[in-house]
Amino acid sequence: MATYECASCGVSVNAICGTCNAPLMDDTLIMDDGPNVQVSRCPNEHGQIKSPVCCEADMTCIPT
Repeated sequence: MATYECASCGVSVNAICGTCNAPLMDDTLIMDDGPNVQVSRCPNEHGQIKSPVCCEADMTCIPT
């Protein structure tokens, strides 16, 4: 399961798919023309979201 933590305040969140309740998996989109983007992806191909934001910065995925 993708667990994200804020480096500034320490809050953490777990992410699940709203369609199938599967834990979202941490992934990276490789961009051709810019920086890579951290995303959370449904393992059952229901889509993906950009990683969460807290304290005006992307939260970091921590190993679980």
